[in-house]
Amino acid sequence: MINSFLSRVFQHRHFWRDATFSEIADLYASRTLRVAATHIGVGFTSVFLYKTGYNLVFIFGFWALIYLGKALLTPLAGLVVSRIGTARGTLISNVIYIPAMIALGFMAKLGMPSIITFAICMGISGAIYEICYYMEFSRVKNPEHAGKEIGYMNILEKITITTSPIIGGLIAFIFGLPVTMWIAGVLFVLSAIPLFKKTDKSDIRQRVNIKGFPWKIAFSSMMASSSLGFDIIATSITWGLFIVIFIFPDANNDIYVILGVLSSLTILVTITTSVLYGKIIDNSKGGTLLKIGASSNSLVHLFRIFSLTPAGAVGVNVINEAATTAQNMAFLRGVFDITDISGHRVMYLVFINIMNNLGAVLACLVFIICEMVLGGILGFQAFFIVAAIMILGVNIAHFPIYRR
Repeated sequence: MINSFLSRVFQHRHFWRDATFSEIADLYASRTLRVAATHIGVGFTSVFLYKTGYNLVFIFGFWALIYLGKALLTPLAGLVVSRIGTARGTLISNVIYIPAMIALGFMAKLGMPSIITFAICMGISGAIYEICYYMEFSRVKNPEHAGKEIGYMNILEKITITTSPIIGGLIAFIFGLPVTMWIAGVLFVLSAIPLFKKTDKSDIRQRVNIKGFPWKIAFSSMMASSSLGFDIIATSITWGLFIVIFIFPDANNDIYVILGVLSSLTILVTITTSVLYGKIIDNSKGGTLLKIGASSNSLVHLFRIFSLTPAGAVGVNVINEAATTAQNMAFLRGVFDITDISGHRVMYLVFINIMNNLGAVLACLVFIICEMVLGGILGFQAFFIVAAIMILGVNIAHFPIYRR
């Protein structure tokens, strides 16, 4: 149903590739369901842990271990996906994620066993899925209009991201968080189904070896990917907890709804900027867009320090959306170009994901240090200063497509 709807909406804009549009529509549908499942449940994990009584050092140590596990598992995930294909890999990833959602639902009752189960299943699932998604998109995209297609995917993701927390928050508020997790588990299974419709098996038995790997064109983007991983922790986990602790300190279960509403206010920015940025990227201006996006995002992290009111939080979210959309879309287009010209699609994506996860680990460790040394709001503010510096590392990426 979802991919049929997406075909009707977007296919007239993809007239140049009617033969393969159904494949990218299936990927759109699969990604939308996966993102919905993730943000209905896991989007509240850190807040749930904090509200349950776990301190910030524990929470960030918990995420550091998950991302470290993902980094270590990514090479194995790349090998597995290259052998069985992205459809089967996505299904396996989603099935493994279900115990994580169930464990999270019982976390208040079972405590540490649930947390450990969640961390293990989420780490394995995430490592497999990230390789599957990037492999599939890089395979089915249209090289001449990839910026536009990344823009469409970004719009669908952000619509899902902004609506899912509201739905999940309302369900958690009315029925309790466990019910939210169980619903998310069902969506995880459904999200793999569209990918099984494709008949092209070119994603199976991909080349996986390091011999002849094009380090010269790939190294800078691999290192820059760590800055994006750092940014993920700063923008999602750290900022979400900052809102809970310092902007809405007296909120109870309705904090889940509040967080969902705050994130939803950026949707108009997403739709407008994604279309615009897609055109800019396809007009060979992605390199400039990447630098502007990263620099703007750096300023956003500094603005977070002074945003202690609901209005300030809304303003930061809106500006951040415009900046990160520019940064991430331009970066992703460069990554997909290297996957096409490198001859090592799987290995390059493995390295990109390893560095992304290690960047997230570094962010968690930096926050732990800030919290232990300064504590309270000063710890958060110090972390955002570091984040503002770290995100500028995205600018070291030199993508061949932006030099042509």
